[in-house]
This record gives sequence, C-alpha cells and structure tokens, in this order.
Amino acid sequence: MDDVRLGEAVVRKVRWRVLPFLILCFFVAFLDRVNVGFAALQMNQDLGFTPEVYGLGAGLFFIGYFFFEIPSNLALHRFGARRWIARILVTWGILAVGMAWVSGTTSFYVMRFLLGAAEAGFFPGVLLYMTYWFPREARARVMATFSLGSVVSLVIGAPVSGFILSISGGGLANWQWLFIVEGVPAVMLGIVTLFVMTDHPAQAAWLDAEEKRWLADTLAAEASAKPVESRMGALATLKDPRAVVLAFAAMLNIVAIYGISLWLPQIVKSVGNLSNLQVGFISALPFLCTAVAMMLNARHSDRHGERRFHILVPAVLGGCGFVLAALSTSPIVGLFGICVAAMGIWCANTVFWTVPMQIFSGVSAAAALGLINSIGNLGGFIGPYLTGWIRQASGGYPAALITLGGALACFGVVVFVFLTVTERSRAGATAFRNMAAPTGADV
Repeated sequence: MDDVRLGEAVVRKVRWRVLPFLILCFFVAFLDRVNVGFAALQMNQDLGFTPEVYGLGAGLFFIGYFFFEIPSNLALHRFGARRWIARILVTWGILAVGMAWVSGTTSFYVMRFLLGAAEAGFFPGVLLYMTYWFPREARARVMATFSLGSVVSLVIGAPVSGFILSISGGGLANWQWLFIVEGVPAVMLGIVTLFVMTDHPAQAAWLDAEEKRWLADTLAAEASAKPVESRMGALATLKDPRAVVLAFAAMLNIVAIYGISLWLPQIVKSVGNLSNLQVGFISALPFLCTAVAMMLNARHSDRHGERRFHILVPAVLGGCGFVLAALSTSPIVGLFGICVAAMGIWCANTVFWTVPMQIFSGVSAAAALGLINSIGNLGGFIGPYLTGWIRQASGGYPAALITLGGALACFGVVVFVFLTVTERSRAGATAFRNMAAPTGADV
C-alpha cells in the first residue's frame, strides 16, 4: 500500500476510534454549560432572579474557566489526556449535580464559578490531544466533527430539557431535576475515560506497526516544518502577540456563542405563550441547521486548504443574521435570522480552531491553546451578562442581538486580517531564506 492510501486509511481509523467518545464527552460538557438557560425558565421565578442577576451568574462560569484554564491544559500535557480528562469529567459532573441545590443569588454565583473552574482545560485539552493524532490537512473536518458534540447537545438537549421541566416529583422542583439528570452522565463518562482513552498513538494497540510509523513520521515532519518560535516554551508563548491576537478574536466569537445559547430559550419564550417543551423544540432548530452547515464549510476548507474566507464569510453572514432577527417583526423571519446567526457562529468557530494548532506545537501549543481559550472564554462571561444588562435596560432583546452580531462580524474581520498578515510574513521569510541559501556555484 502506498503512503497516500495508507495515510487515508490511518486517518479514517483514528477518526472512528478517537472522535465518537470525544464527541460524547463534549455533548455532555456543553449540555452542562448551557442547561442553565432552560432551568432559568422556572428557576429565575422561584429564586427571584432579575435578567441582570441571571446573566451575571450564567457568565461567572467563564471567570472560573479563565483562572484555571492554562494550568489545567499544562497539567494535561504533563500527566496525559486519559487521566486528566477523566478528572475534569468527574469533578464537573459532581458540581453540575450540585447546581440543583442553589438557593439564592450568592450560591448561584459560587456554583457557576466552581463549575467553570472544574471544567477548565477540557476543550483546549481535547484540541491539544487532536494534534497528537491528526495531521494538519484533516483538522478542520475533525474539529467540525468534534464540535458536533456542542451542536447536537443543543439540538437534542433543548427538547429533552424542555421535557424534564414538564415533570416533577421527589420533593424537588423541575429545574432541580434538570441539573441532576444532566449532571450524572459526566461522572459516569469520567470513569469510562480511564478505560477507553489512549494518550498517544505509540500506545494504541488498535494501530499496527506500519500505521504507527506513518502517523509518527507525518506528525514529526509537520512539527519540524514549523518555525522555531512555534516550539518555544510555555512562558514565552503566553507573551507571543500571535496568541494574544487569537485570544482576543476568540473572545469576540464566544461573546456571540454564549450570548445566544444561554438566552435563546428565554428569547423564544418571550415570543408567545409557549410551553417549555415547545420552547425546547423551537430552540433546537437553529442548531440542527448549524450541524449541516458546519460540516460542509469545514470539508470545503480542508479540501481547498483555505482558512481566511471560511472564517470571514460565515462570521459576517452570521452577524447579518443577528441584525435580521433583531429588526424583524415576524417570528418566522426572526427565527430564520437566528438560524443564519447560529450557522455563522459555528462554521467560523470550527475552522478558527485549526489556526493555533497550525502555528504552535508541543508545550507551546498547550500554553497557546490554554491562553486563547481562557481569554476567549471571557466572552462567555461578557455575552450573557451584556445580553441580560441590555435586556433589562431596554426592555427587549433587539439591541442585545445587534450587539452580538457586531461581535461576531468583528471576529471574522480580525482573524481575516491576522491570517493575511501572517501568510505574507511567512512568504517573505521563506523568500529571504531562499535568497540567503547557498547555490550550487557557491559550494
């Protein structure tokens, strides 16, 4: 078998062996992040939360995430993905269940902060883990497939959460059962992780010697082809302006992600006299569209080896979708606008995360991904809180939706400019090295 066919076979085998379990974990992770949006349909009234209090509490998850993200990702690089991801799953699952016993504003704030601290490191840890298994040319599709976990959690989780809110018993409120039922699976998955996950290809009993050789050689060649600065130490990486710019860009996108995902159930509920189950099904529709669009955009990006326009175009279109939803007086047109916005967010996001994986490697990749995700996830605090504050100040959602759309469009522009400058700098450096290299006549 030639190397091309061997490579295709190896990537296909790794994809089927590694991704399904990671998708399941991300499904549960994202569900535990955003189920507070559905719990709020009853919890806010039971506990007397204003829109601003809810928005602040929902966003505090990401402050905890911010403080513990980089240390967690460096620990994963040191101790191995299997043990560290298992630890993350178990601790966040316990705290997710603990959300059921929130009794007021202070306990709500504290539990959301602790839940974020517990989950810190999962997403960038998985991104780092993917660099151990997948060549660069496959990563956009792999990232899109992995991101299905978050999208599917919103497609399936929305109606399931709506259904759970329609039942009660055992002396607990419906929203309390929601946290318990959706938190327990994380603990179970943490235990399973210890038996299912493999840290590195060299340890994989399900790859034969030739497949391990191809994967090791391919990843080593990609790492050696990167500039020396891509393999710098952790501390140096944290000061790298490229990582800082990407972190700022990620923050803009995440403002839009959580501004809409944590408020969408309440936005839908405000349209009319809908049951919680109906809210769940309607809230799932934008993410059902997103699942298809995200895979198509990522596949096209990988096929053409192009990243800039596969980030810029979805981001700008998504921003327009937010504006359409804000200005429309028709619920149908407004829902269409939210669908376009959601597709734009996730299409751009999945391709975006291939950029730092392409620039950094080794421990610098662990530090860079941790930095980008931790600072980026401050947008998860800003988005929900800003939406709640604008909603309370203006009495409606249109201004908040326009703000989220502006953040998304700016994200696309920032990344587009960054990649354009980076590619030109790289091309100039390559030309300089070629000019400086000795010719045959000089030897």
